[in-house]
Amino acid sequence: MRPSLAAAIDLRRHVGRGVVRTAGHAGRFFALLVELVRGLAEWRVWAPRTVEQAQNIGYGSLLIVLLIAGFAGAVTALQSGYQLQGGFVPLYYAGGVVASGVILELGPVLTALILAGRIGARYAAELGTMRVTEQIDALESLGRSPVTHLLLPRILSGILVIPALVIIANATGIASGYFASAATLDLTWSDFTFGARFFFKGPFDLWYSLIKAYFFSAAVTVIPCYIGYNTQQGAEGVGRATTTAVVAASVTILLLDTTLAKLLLGQ
Repeated sequence: MRPSLAAAIDLRRHVGRGVVRTAGHAGRFFALLVELVRGLAEWRVWAPRTVEQAQNIGYGSLLIVLLIAGFAGAVTALQSGYQLQGGFVPLYYAGGVVASGVILELGPVLTALILAGRIGARYAAELGTMRVTEQIDALESLGRSPVTHLLLPRILSGILVIPALVIIANATGIASGYFASAATLDLTWSDFTFGARFFFKGPFDLWYSLIKAYFFSAAVTVIPCYIGYNTQQGAEGVGRATTTAVVAASVTILLLDTTLAKLLLGQ
């Protein structure tokens, strides 16, 4: 067999395997979504576990979210001050840049990305370990639904708590941006708020940030739960699933960010 023909056959084999693998993941993911919807009826099972998971996410992630938002707001203010040097643009524009940048982009995206690494990795590792140690199989043998006991509490808690963390991140980023502007640009509070109001487009900006937060929270929770739930090949599989979950959730967040900007902002 000629080398070119062998290479072509090998390429077709790899493409075929990729298509089959993608179709299999799509089918299993859709089936999992159906099970999640059906499991909502068993609220007595997932409700108390959801509260527990929500507390773990909220308290455990609050400090890192505050740090990320604070540094993001401060850096945005410093870079805005650098660009506004020269006197050609009023300094109060810095308030608008900080407020709009944090609310529309930095607050939701950075919060989601950092939680994809913290929450997504944790979910994938926990569920993957339960899968390879046959704890999930034992739960199924007892007639209990792993989706209701394990997946729904994690997903619902993330969808409830992550938007609240995004709101806190927005407020923290704007506050740190003001302090950085006051320290470097001698910008007063009245000038900062004037610039923020000048560029603020009413409740739509807040709703836009909140809508992105809900979509991102679904990506942070559903994707790692699916990957961890379908982990195979022992401890090596758990490590691979954890890495894959973080990468997949992060890429999905960036894709959703671009798509929502196109759909909601009409650009």
